[in-house]
Amino acid sequence: MIDTVLFDMGGTLEDICNTPQTLARAARRTAAILLKHGLQPPAPEKKMEEMLSQGLRLYSLERDTNNLELKPERIWADFMLSRAGLDRESLEGIAEELAFAWENDYFERRLRPGVEEMLQGLKALGLKLGIVSNTASLYQVFDQLEKYRIRQYFGDVTLSSQVGYRKPHPNIFRTALLQVQSRPQNSVYVGDTVSRDIIGSKRAGFAFSILIHSKLTKEKDEVLVDAPQADYVIREISDVLAVCETLVQSPLPRLVKKMPVMKPV
Repeated sequence: MIDTVLFDMGGTLEDICNTPQTLARAARRTAAILLKHGLQPPAPEKKMEEMLSQGLRLYSLERDTNNLELKPERIWADFMLSRAGLDRESLEGIAEELAFAWENDYFERRLRPGVEEMLQGLKALGLKLGIVSNTASLYQVFDQLEKYRIRQYFGDVTLSSQVGYRKPHPNIFRTALLQVQSRPQNSVYVGDTVSRDIIGSKRAGFAFSILIHSKLTKEKDEVLVDAPQADYVIREISDVLAVCETLVQSPLPRLVKKMPVMKPV
């Protein structure tokens, strides 16, 4: 019987996307933060966009190779603005401010409809809830949960920026389970990517995984071959409650896995 449900954040509880317009916005905010702290932006706006895009690509290659998350100080000094010629100590001092602003401005974010009602239903079932999220900021996810007014539903929020491991590394999932004092065999994970969420939670021994499609699903999973599949594929975030109601009532997880998978239309 399950007693815990852990969620991914971006793409799962919230819809997110990035566009050329959000990149331009993030570049402008980066320049403004530098100026606020007495640092000269290293290039005009369009060149800043190119510099930051290249830095992000380099860091993405680094982090996705080993599934480790560096602290904001390293990310911004060694990757995002490594070619800017800025004083390293000064840049490290404002790195979290830059990371926080980047997460907010580089993406458009919107809470999926029905999230709070779904969380209320899970709480009514007596389930423990938590979040496991890949993010380069130490505080942005907490701030976003407060903005959505759903922070109170989660007993723990485990971030890659804090623990140093990124999904699909099993250690970030294990850390989250330790925080909520749960066992993997009694836990469900809900995410929007096979490559990070489904593979990672299965490696960590979770009893069940639930996949909900987002704008990131195809982008992150397009090169996967023969990857493990989610136990349930849902269309709406509210479907998590329906799946978990069934799982809570079943004493034998191996029997539940034979139930038809809910697939998107």
